[in-house]
Amino acid sequence: MEGNIIIDLIVFVWLGAISFFLFRLLRTFTKLTKGISDKDFRTILETLLKKIDNQDKGLGETKGIIEQIKTEGLECIQKVGLVRYNPFSETGGNQSFVLTLLNGKDNGLVITSLHSREATRVFAKPVKDGKEAGYEFSKEEIQAIISAQKVKK
Repeated sequence: MEGNIIIDLIVFVWLGAISFFLFRLLRTFTKLTKGISDKDFRTILETLLKKIDNQDKGLGETKGIIEQIKTEGLECIQKVGLVRYNPFSETGGNQSFVLTLLNGKDNGLVITSLHSREATRVFAKPVKDGKEAGYEFSKEEIQAIISAQKVKK
């Protein structure tokens, strides 16, 4: 008789614990499905999973586009250096200048403007990998290239 009472007590406690967890689960399920009409939970979950898959595909496409933009962006002018100077002591002021335009691979050009009383001359020289490409650079041109290369990418 005493064994039956102990077994009944264990079963009662067990049923109480299961009931407690079942009601908590039902309450959570009710919160999740609140405001949902005519659709079952499985359909809702399948719809959400399809949306997540579509977003993953879109994210992959976006990553590809970003990588393409990064690659193409290396060819665009990213670094600019400017040095003003006075090449002739008889003229006043730093009216001559060197402008360096480089892409992400340190390729580009150097534009030099020499200003004197009689005329202004403009020269352009190519830059390949941050170095001379067929023409010797003046110290101001080298300074402008170094200034441009210091620009953060």
